[in-house]
Parts: sequence; C-alpha cells; structure tokens
Amino acid sequence: MSIDAEAIADRRRLRRKLSFWRVAGFSGLIAAVAAIGYAAADRAGYGSIQNQIARISIHGVIAGNQRLADLIQRVGDSGAVSGVVISINSPGGTTTGSEELYRNIRRLAEKKPVVTFVDGTAASGGYITAIASDHIVARETAIVGSIGVLFQYPDLSGLMGQVGVKLEEVKSTPLKAEPSPFKPTSPEARAAMQAVVNDTYDWFKGLVRDRRRLNESELATASTGQVFSGRQAVPLKLIDRIGSERDAVDWLEREKGVAKDLPIRDWKPSSDRDLSIFAMSAAVADLFGFEKVAEALRKTSAHAEIAQLDGLLAVWQPSEK
Repeated sequence: MSIDAEAIADRRRLRRKLSFWRVAGFSGLIAAVAAIGYAAADRAGYGSIQNQIARISIHGVIAGNQRLADLIQRVGDSGAVSGVVISINSPGGTTTGSEELYRNIRRLAEKKPVVTFVDGTAASGGYITAIASDHIVARETAIVGSIGVLFQYPDLSGLMGQVGVKLEEVKSTPLKAEPSPFKPTSPEARAAMQAVVNDTYDWFKGLVRDRRRLNESELATASTGQVFSGRQAVPLKLIDRIGSERDAVDWLEREKGVAKDLPIRDWKPSSDRDLSIFAMSAAVADLFGFEKVAEALRKTSAHAEIAQLDGLLAVWQPSEK
C-alpha cells in the first residue's frame, strides 16, 4: 500500500507546527514565571539595581518580628538604596518589641540616611520607632506622643469566689508570680510592679530627651502620657515639621545629599499577610460591598491583637464609647 506524497508532506508540516507551538508555549511559560518572580522580588525590594529610596512601613501593633528585622538588615546592605523613609501608622505595642525596632532602625541609620513620616499615628511604641530617625515629618492631624508605659492584668478573684473556686499555691518567695489574676494584688506586689513600670518609663523618657534634645522642663510637658496632634507636636519638639511624605524625601535630598527624584520603593517582609479570621472576614465583607462590617471586623482584629500582647506595653488604646 502506497502513501500519497501530499499526505506525507501534510504530516511533516503538522509536526513542524506542533513543535513550534510546544517550544513557544514552553518559552512563554518560562517568561511568565520569570516576570512573576521579578515583580515579586521588586515589590519586596530584592534584586533591584535601580537607585531608589526604600519605604519601610510600620503599621499596626508592634511586637518582636524577626522578618521585619531581616528586612531592615537587607535594606541596610542594599547598594541600590540611597535613603530610607520609615512610614508609621501604629498605636505602639510591647516595650521589648518597640526597643528592638528602635535599635534596628538606629543600626540602619549608621548605613543609610533615614527619615520618619507619620502617616496617621505614632503613639507610645510607635513614637519610640519614630524617634529612631534624625528627622520626623507628620501630617497636621496625625497623632503622636503617648510617652508612657503600662502593665495590665485582670483581677478574677471576685469571679472565682462566685463560682466557688479557690486557688492554692506554694511559693519560694512572697513576690514569686506576682501579680496574680487569681487573687487581689498585695501592696508589696503592686509596689514591685510599679518599680518596673517606673524604670521602663525613665528609659522611654531618656530616649525622647536624647533623641529630641529636650530639656527637663520640655520633657516634663511632653511626657504626661497624653497624645498630641501633629500641629501641637511641633512646638513641643516631638516632631520637626508638618508635611507629607514628599517633604520627608525633600529632607533626605536637601540635608543628606540623596539624589533628587529617585523612585520610592516599598520594601516588605517575606510574609506580611494578616491571616487572622477577623482580617479574612473583613476582606470578604469588602468584596461584597459591606464597608461598615469590614471596618468593624478590622477594629476587632486590632483589639484582639493588643489583647494577646504579654508583658509591659507602650501602646495607646483610645476608648470607644
């Protein structure tokens, strides 16, 4: 049986076409993966060779965060970064987390010029973060200050009495594991915790005095624990000027010799997604247009995050009535 020559030619043409599209498809897949990888790396600040100003955003409650510490280290080591904007919108958090962040930014400032832009709130631990840079710019209606420390714990002794539960304990010393939420706080335990709070408060005030160059009278006025608007904070020397992020960048250009008109790139930790049930529910509510429900869920998420913090806090918690 003979095969028609035209049919053989058709088969060869078909094979060539199939081979071409296989190669083209595989090449397109490689290009797409590379493009996605480049875009992700660019958003995180990896691998970019273009001179730039890095933006590091400090939002929400501050706690110990190794991913953020690693990010700050990468920014400091990057040859492409000419200056850094620390963008803050935070009510604070733990004193240890705020101290860690402060010290990491001070180390960064030894390598790169750093400026702070308060884009909303920089209270308590958020303000500790803000003063790590040498210049602070804030919006007129921003909230700054809340220089103070608190230690909170529940007193469940009344509830335990109502349900008939009594705590028995054997301790090595009277102040071990004090204060306890299961019994009224003794005067000795209260005095011991007050000493810790006072010592940490002195540390906080010392940072503010040194970084903002305040005399004792100015420090006393600023460190009452209250918050101030951006407009109020200028004469108190808590910030340097009112303005926008562009004004913060202008300071880098004018005072630190950073080249003009560099692009501002967001540098983000390796994973910064909020996967809490409240945050995910808020995203779904947004998707279906329930803005008020979404906002209520986000507030609940923030309060839940604060409630989980342990130890001494440098956090501003506005009351909602």
